[in-house]
Amino acid sequence: MMRAGWIFGLFLVLAACGTPQERCIASATRDLRILDRLIGEVQGNLDRGYALEEVVLSRTRWVICAPGRPATATEPAIAPEMCLREYDYTETRPKAINLADEREKLAEMKAKRTSVARSTEKAVASCKATHPE
Repeated sequence: MMRAGWIFGLFLVLAACGTPQERCIASATRDLRILDRLIGEVQGNLDRGYALEEVVLSRTRWVICAPGRPATATEPAIAPEMCLREYDYTETRPKAINLADEREKLAEMKAKRTSVARSTEKAVASCKATHPE
């Protein structure tokens, strides 16, 4: 988790370094990128015949919560102390879907993508005019 946070922080720093035109274009194309990702997900569901669902589960396991100590000339050894700790993990599972509903959803998203792409083109042209490089 810490590594993912570090990578996300680095991404934010790099994103802040973009030119005003790049930031404007990224903002203008956000909806189109999200729609493309969702279209790909639904198409993948149709190709597989089922959806993939991420489920967060918990697991309990023993961990060392207090280190032990070896014996010395004056004191006996102390064994490490063990405790139970909860850990969350994510598992991807198949999920049944209604293929007819998925086809309808895909058709609607593709139709919506056409109108979003047109408005995105205008917004990108506006970004280039407002922030020439």
